[in-house]
Amino acid sequence: MSISREEVLHIARLAELDVVEEALPTLVEQMSRILDYVAQLNRLPTGETARPYVAGPDAIALRADEVKPWPLAFGPKQLAPAFRDGFFVVPRLEAFDDGGAA
Repeated sequence: MSISREEVLHIARLAELDVVEEALPTLVEQMSRILDYVAQLNRLPTGETARPYVAGPDAIALRADEVKPWPLAFGPKQLAPAFRDGFFVVPRLEAFDDGGAA
């Protein structure tokens, strides 16, 4: 697919770009190559007929994605300075001591 010089100028105007006259032939050639590549991509099979890409040989089986708990080296009781009834004990903020009046 080919793009014309006028189309490149129109696209540049829409994008509010100032294109110098010397750069136009290069831009026309580059944009034509981009459009050719996109047209080539459009010809590829997609949807149900295309196989997903998996890196490596096809014989590699993927493992099941399982979430497993990871045991801690120390429990939270040993890590926290104050821990009571399964909760972390933190100091009360002064702003909440008198009902929130600051």
